[in-house]
Amino acid sequence: MAVAYAPIAFLWGTLAAEQNLGPLQAFAMSAWVYSGAAQFVSLELLASGTPLALITFTIVTVSLRHVLMSASISRAMTSFTRWKASFLLFWLTDEAWAMLEHRASSQVLTPAYFFGVAFPIWPVWFGFASLGAVLGNQFGDISRFGLDFAFAAMFIAVLAGFWKGTRSAIILIVSALVAVLVKLTVPGAWYIISGGLAGMAVAVFMHPKEQA
Repeated sequence: MAVAYAPIAFLWGTLAAEQNLGPLQAFAMSAWVYSGAAQFVSLELLASGTPLALITFTIVTVSLRHVLMSASISRAMTSFTRWKASFLLFWLTDEAWAMLEHRASSQVLTPAYFFGVAFPIWPVWFGFASLGAVLGNQFGDISRFGLDFAFAAMFIAVLAGFWKGTRSAIILIVSALVAVLVKLTVPGAWYIISGGLAGMAVAVFMHPKEQA
């Protein structure tokens, strides 16, 4: 994950520099917001002169998926103290969530494992974002190298570990189709939360009645 995060963070840093964000600002945003999707969307909105209130609303919308991820992984965190769980959830990213869910499906999830999976990629993210803000302009438009696909490729590989036959395939396909449809028809970042909710709805519908 760290290897995949590095070029994406560097790419974001170069784009941040194009929007006149300095290395310190790039560092602060990457360290405290710590959300690739929200940060990339923010830069797009800044470039178009979007009002701050609308930028904030969009970031909140994009980040609603963290409510779903946190609710999901919390089922495996019942042995964590409340302060420890709250502390660790700051570092919960999409890819870390997928790995933690996969671990929890077969083994007990411990605070140490959670920290070991989620924390190390944080300094990689804000470190390379800051480096991109300093050096990015020297490389020109590095998006031409296709580095922005690293996130998607990594997440697809992680999702493959969830494959459990027809049921999981239907959930993933419906979620993907809804996300793509909303992306093509509805402005903004609603496709992210829409795909997640669609997948949840299908999972509930397909769940055995005696367990539901």
